[in-house]
Amino acid sequence: MRTPRLSRRAVLAGSAAAVAATAVSSAAVSPAVAAPAADGSAYRWRNVVIGGTGFVTGVLFHPSVRGLAYARTDIGGAYRWDDRASRWTPLTDHLGWDDWNLLGVEAIAVDPAHPGRVYLALGTYAQSWAGNGAVLRSDDRGATWSRTDLDVKLGANEDGRGAGERLLVDPRDSDTLWLGTRHDGLLKSTDRGANWAAASGFPAKASASGQGVTFLVAVGRAVYAGWGDGDGTSGTANLYRTADGTAWEAVPGQPSGTAAKVPIRAAYDTHTRELYVTYANAPGPNGQSDGSVHKLRTATGRWADVTPVKPGGTTDDGSADTFGYGGVAVDARRPGTLAVSTNNRWADVDTVYRTTNGGRTWTSLKDAAVFDVSETPYLKWGDDKPKFGWWIQALAVDPYDSKHIVYGTGATLYGTRDLRRWAPQIRGLEETAVRQLISPPVGEAHLISGLGDIGVMYHERLTASPARGMAANPVSGSAAGLAQAAARPSYVVRAGWGDNGNGACSNDGGQTWAPFEAQPDIAKDAPGPIATNADGSALLWSFVHWDGTKYAAHRSTDNGTTWSEISSFPKGATPVADPADPTLFYAYDTDTGTLLASTDSGRSFTARAGGLPSGDAQFKLVAAPGRSGDLWLSAKWNGLYRSTDGGASFSKVASCWASYTLGFGKGADGADYPAIYQVGSTDTITAVYRSDDEAKTWTRINDDAHQWGWTGEVVVGDPRVYGRVYLATNGRGIQYGEPVR
Repeated sequence: MRTPRLSRRAVLAGSAAAVAATAVSSAAVSPAVAAPAADGSAYRWRNVVIGGTGFVTGVLFHPSVRGLAYARTDIGGAYRWDDRASRWTPLTDHLGWDDWNLLGVEAIAVDPAHPGRVYLALGTYAQSWAGNGAVLRSDDRGATWSRTDLDVKLGANEDGRGAGERLLVDPRDSDTLWLGTRHDGLLKSTDRGANWAAASGFPAKASASGQGVTFLVAVGRAVYAGWGDGDGTSGTANLYRTADGTAWEAVPGQPSGTAAKVPIRAAYDTHTRELYVTYANAPGPNGQSDGSVHKLRTATGRWADVTPVKPGGTTDDGSADTFGYGGVAVDARRPGTLAVSTNNRWADVDTVYRTTNGGRTWTSLKDAAVFDVSETPYLKWGDDKPKFGWWIQALAVDPYDSKHIVYGTGATLYGTRDLRRWAPQIRGLEETAVRQLISPPVGEAHLISGLGDIGVMYHERLTASPARGMAANPVSGSAAGLAQAAARPSYVVRAGWGDNGNGACSNDGGQTWAPFEAQPDIAKDAPGPIATNADGSALLWSFVHWDGTKYAAHRSTDNGTTWSEISSFPKGATPVADPADPTLFYAYDTDTGTLLASTDSGRSFTARAGGLPSGDAQFKLVAAPGRSGDLWLSAKWNGLYRSTDGGASFSKVASCWASYTLGFGKGADGADYPAIYQVGSTDTITAVYRSDDEAKTWTRINDDAHQWGWTGEVVVGDPRVYGRVYLATNGRGIQYGEPVR
């Protein structure tokens, strides 16, 4: 199954030119264990366990410390491996709302001579609408950080994000760092990343639309740089080197042709003094159809083609076997032993090849692989067994254990310690982009989630990956809608992208699913939010294409067997059911700032309150549980509004000046109203808050060490456990917080 990342953020074309980087700020940040609240209480925050679910773009074992490793992701931050606990520790959760663009990690670097030092190059998008990148530096393995903001943009969730590493500690001087950018050439720091400037003498010319530097690697005392904007022919080199840190030259004799157009990754065998480089005809992870592997004997300048299998053959079923090459990792203990990965090989499935003789012969580790995914069952994708992987560009061999190999995919990290048996090595690393959350009032599960790329999940336990994996019948990709009938909680409906249908219903609270008998034609291209009324007798399905185009909503009163268009429903709006009266639905027209209501179970809608904030499709309308007509509107920087008359009128809530998303949970002891949770601003910062008095006052329940970037999609409290709250993030999975008692 392909799992494109477009669902997380639409990647727009174009990029503003940037200038050379300089340090503009530096601050120390230290994580904390629990978030202190204003009333003296504290919250403990943890991930709801799913296991991975996102694109792991890089894995780096420390060359001089046994059991120490780091991982990076495209939108979910960086992690450090805790070998004793066999789990990953998140390192960038302190990045807050204003720094959402820094949750994408472009590159990681470690200092072989100083084991405590680690560096991160951060920046998710290089588009004009995104913020500039930053470099974090740490002396204590990421426990605390100092930060330098850059004047250039990085692109950890753009094409080429599986290349690298683009950040390197100079092998001759630990105070000198190199940073390769996509559109602004090569940068250099001589004070351990505190200040940056353009590297003098680097001959490749940056462009506003190219890949720029794809990797930096130490080769003895020299530094080699991959260049993604060349074509491998004379005058347009794609591999450069410097021996003294000043003068750069194109590496002579480098491979040319389509199969060697973009250098993806490189690794140096210190025993044989050979540099291995993987190539593809596109930066990846998608779009590659050709590639190769070459090695350079650095002492003589002699190149050799050591490609395990040439792309372009034919599979048993007649499909074209096209792919590129991605990861490469040498065995630090055994000369001439290394592994490389294919990438974007959909017909015959990607693999990792291993050689023990410098590339003369190769063995596909996929051929004898035995997988155990019992810890993360979703990795079967609805089939009998998982496949070896896809988007394999992150690849590493443990320098202290030749048979310990790990590789990243679009959803997880697999590891082996005997070259045959593989299992996810992913505990603690959660990268899901979360779209919907429901906390049922009854039943086994306290949480049902709708996720980017991996559909809907039923969480029997918060501390283990869902035993059923992704919601089946059919298995679908990114979730677009999820709703539960308030008075009939056994009935749940979902919508999303899928090959065999886009909508489904459940009559057992989300444990098992059946596809709708029929669906509107537009559903296959633009599935959007879906709602069911209080008793489950009517469905409303809205349709929004990923490019933002809005379509007419449809209604069904026979559980999805037939559908009729609702012309009076505002196109693209999110339908909201009244939790107490099955005849009532609501919709907020963001184009006009108007609340519309239906009193005939969604058959027709008429305008009620107008003159409300408009122009932003991200406004959130929520109905308070157990009450009819009690509506709350999160209007982002316009604040929070409330209606107690079914949307006939709204009043602005004075206690906060910004509200991005809002939800409800069980009320405090003695309270006659549910607890309210929101992501918003009551003072100067955007944070997670709880109110126990109908939004008159708020208590902040996260702290500066637990912010997770952008968190404006969904927040919902548990209707059965006071104080427990579930929070959707855009890359750090589902966070749940509970008061420390």
